[in-house]
Amino acid sequence: MILTLTARRPASGVPAGDLGFLLHKHPDRVHVAEHGAVTTHVLAPVSGPEEHEVAVVLDVDPVALARAGTGALAGDHVNDRPYAASSLLSVALGRVFATALAGRCTARPDLLDVRWPLRIHVPAVPCAGDRGTGGEELVRRLFGPLGWTVETTVVPLDETVPDWGASPYVDLVLTGESRLADALAQVYVLLPVLDDAKHYWVGQDEVDKLLRRGGSWLAGHPERELVTRRYLRHSRPLVADALDRLREAEGAGAEVEEAVDAPTPLAVQRRHAVLAVLRELGAARVADLGCGQGQLLATLLTDARFTALTGADVSVRALRQASRRLHLDERHDDRVTLFQSSLTYRDERLRGHDAAVLMEVVEHVDPPRLAALERVVFGEAAPTHVLVTTPNAEHNVHYPSLEDGGFRHPDHRFEWTRAHFADWAGAVAARWGYSVRFLGIGAADAVTGAPTQLAVFSRTDGEVAV
Repeated sequence: MILTLTARRPASGVPAGDLGFLLHKHPDRVHVAEHGAVTTHVLAPVSGPEEHEVAVVLDVDPVALARAGTGALAGDHVNDRPYAASSLLSVALGRVFATALAGRCTARPDLLDVRWPLRIHVPAVPCAGDRGTGGEELVRRLFGPLGWTVETTVVPLDETVPDWGASPYVDLVLTGESRLADALAQVYVLLPVLDDAKHYWVGQDEVDKLLRRGGSWLAGHPERELVTRRYLRHSRPLVADALDRLREAEGAGAEVEEAVDAPTPLAVQRRHAVLAVLRELGAARVADLGCGQGQLLATLLTDARFTALTGADVSVRALRQASRRLHLDERHDDRVTLFQSSLTYRDERLRGHDAAVLMEVVEHVDPPRLAALERVVFGEAAPTHVLVTTPNAEHNVHYPSLEDGGFRHPDHRFEWTRAHFADWAGAVAARWGYSVRFLGIGAADAVTGAPTQLAVFSRTDGEVAV
């Protein structure tokens, strides 16, 4: 089993041989890594200022695979695993090029965003067709939308016996310009998708791996559902979780905020802004009200200063997804509590927090129900601080896909201007004994302001309701 990756000097003028810094592999050495039944060799047949080629060669012992009990694919001692690119090659790429896949290079960080003219050659790729089509068309459907020029040659079943016809394998060549990390991630994810099989057990961690390797390009891929199904071996719960998280990352069909290009998605900027304010306030016990699938909780969980985290949501399905995202069944982290609750009904479990966060929640509430939410959060739960984020309607003119007066999400009941939000927040603060200040999140326009507005409420008596 072999894969070759060839880079030529990019337009920036960087020598092609500098690709070795990104790969963390010196071109004058043969690098060997052994992992169970697979031995991986990495070498550079060509290395110079105009061209750098690296080859990844796998030596697979199918008998050792069978003895390791790696599943039905390795159950027989005679199979195509030693010769055809599959999940074995993906795993090997993830191990020998882990730093490059992660987009890190301490020695030469200037190389990370270089778009290299690349040629990737995999001589034998198993292609399980789809929708009644052959494997060649599937390869084009998977790699073509990512900007690759795709060349495929069907491998005959036996070159000496033409009448036997074609095998289920193709000789694949990809050419195009790409960041190295992106190219490796796409090959890493799509090789087992083409094979429609994996040589190991697929569990919840595979969802995280798929999102980590494919999140930057898979969310907008026209075949993302097929990719997700095959990558996760058609496990319905895992596929549903992954697709939900991809839709959130994409924003299209859920929110249109990411239609305006930005280095960091606005949803991520919101979480970082809330995290920064909570740190500034010194909050340790935090409730995420309307926590959804647990994105904010996952961010807060990485910081040990938050000693108690509560997630409440009206949707049981969202809470199940949050539990999976946080790996609560595995880690048994007693810092995190999830429960179902409606923010328009009194719930004693919402009391006793330093801070409560309503991140993109209020705009989903019918206006006549806002008074009930206000009473429950500010009057009954009464945390020391309340953080509320909501879209800035004035900024919607920057989203071309929105019709005049349209909302960013189909479930939004309203979207407030800065003045309307300030009026509502000021009245709430006055009624319940809070002060309030306002911040913007995201790139601000001189006229329309930032895309997200944040209100930070603080109790004037400084006490926590218990």
